[in-house]
Amino acid sequence: MDRATDAPETLAPPADPAQVNDYDSFAEAYAADNENNLQNAYYERPAMVALAGDVTGRRILDAGCGAGPLSSALRDRGAVVTGIDASAEMLALAGRRLGDDADLRVADLSDPLPFADGAFDDVVASLVLHYLEDWGPTLAEMRRVLRPGGRLIASVQHPFVDYAVQDPRPDYSATTSYADEFTFGGQSVRLRFWRRPLHAMTDAFTAAGFRLCVISEPQPDPAARELFPDDFQALSTRMGFLFFVLEAPPAPAG
Repeated sequence: MDRATDAPETLAPPADPAQVNDYDSFAEAYAADNENNLQNAYYERPAMVALAGDVTGRRILDAGCGAGPLSSALRDRGAVVTGIDASAEMLALAGRRLGDDADLRVADLSDPLPFADGAFDDVVASLVLHYLEDWGPTLAEMRRVLRPGGRLIASVQHPFVDYAVQDPRPDYSATTSYADEFTFGGQSVRLRFWRRPLHAMTDAFTAAGFRLCVISEPQPDPAARELFPDDFQALSTRMGFLFFVLEAPPAPAG
């Protein structure tokens, strides 16, 4: 599920894990913020769509679809989209956006995916992998549901951001968790993430059988310059998110 981030204050993880990442409790506020903000609407989502390219007729799994803005953008470009998310409330919002005939399912990316082998041409994972401590099982499942030659298109928090802005600086070489406080629609919420070095990301992709095709650090949509004059310059000159395009190569002949 995608999110906005502006290097907020880092907080100690709460004692009760149920109090973090509970998107059901703030789905409406989050979706409203995500719809038109700078980070998501004019930076992350356009980059994902551009990396996907021509998706006409392609079967796409939106893994962590949230309220469905990326699913909608891909469907408008001719894709056949299935959306999954762990939050039933976010999926209800996606259903309002996409219609009653949309294929939307509650599913946790830490569990096996409810799809057949090779069911999709592409999987998009928009700002969702950094919620997971162990990428291995999730990537293996994404690889399984992709046809040979299919693609995983993923965005994550840039691995250099936390190291650059947090004090004290975390151990860059370690995979560690942290919690941040955000405000959506006046509601304060706490989200927990897992940071890992770049090599741990690429190692996880290749261990799952993916071939790395693209690593991208795109610029925001130029239209944002006039809409967000105070923030556009900062976003366009600093690290934000990191994007990957990975291929599920066919099995070797013989």
